[in-house]
Amino acid sequence: EPSLLFSNPLEKLFSGILAQENIKDDPHAQGSSYIAASYVKHLESAGARVVPIHINRTEEEYEKLFNAINGLLLPGGNVDIEKSQFTRAARIFYELAIKANDASDYFPIWGTCQGFQQLTVLTSNKNLLTLTDTKAVALPLTFSPGAQNSRLFKKFPKDVLQSLSEENITSNFHSWSLSIQNYSSNAKLKRFYRVLTTNTDGKKEFISTMEAYQYPFYAVQWHPEKSPFEWIEKDGMVHTLSAIKATFYTAHFFVSEAMKNHHQFSSQSEEEKALIYNYQPVFKGMNSIFLQNYYFD
Repeated sequence: EPSLLFSNPLEKLFSGILAQENIKDDPHAQGSSYIAASYVKHLESAGARVVPIHINRTEEEYEKLFNAINGLLLPGGNVDIEKSQFTRAARIFYELAIKANDASDYFPIWGTCQGFQQLTVLTSNKNLLTLTDTKAVALPLTFSPGAQNSRLFKKFPKDVLQSLSEENITSNFHSWSLSIQNYSSNAKLKRFYRVLTTNTDGKKEFISTMEAYQYPFYAVQWHPEKSPFEWIEKDGMVHTLSAIKATFYTAHFFVSEAMKNHHQFSSQSEEEKALIYNYQPVFKGMNSIFLQNYYFD
């Protein structure tokens, strides 16, 4: 008989983070895939326990995991968002999430940077990204009309929304973006996602935050997890208190969304085997874009 504690999703909250193929020539690489530790810490800081989702697994394994976790984070990185194993797994989870949500089983997905871009490909079945000059820059968000009442932002404290809109606290580390133009001319994307914030590189306006209309899917082109947990000395890295506060509210929001379903592991031993605690992060040195990585076979 499972204890009440075990069946209470507020006590047991699991978020999956999808691994991706190792970066070429990574001197620390072990196995074939990795997750940057900053994403793990980001979700843990808001009370989730993290389950790494390995690439190269069967659809059956993914389906079983889907039914055990309460939400999924698609992280930033640098893989092919049409042909990689990261994409294959993301697509399987995306389709499971669509099906679950259609059946009133609330399952959130969060995409950061590459994760944002991956969601645009999964929804439109096309790569609609455009090159922008956004490789290492911190920017304030330009909120769309009414965006502060969106699901994502409506519970953010006023001072956090103000910092996000006035201060250079969102870290951008991407070469590709979804331009307003490409979003507007693609019927699938336009029907599916509501634009919450935009930014510009001075020439092109691109979408920096969006949420799906009918599904608990959220995407940010910026990096909330970097401010408290990554320390490479580069333009675009921000460690101010207001940046760190904004980071916390993004994680807190996603975790509160994940609390809305009752997925759980079938047993304590399954759960124990699945957790990130079984792996040791590798310290990659102070000038690494990720201070620590978890590696997987």
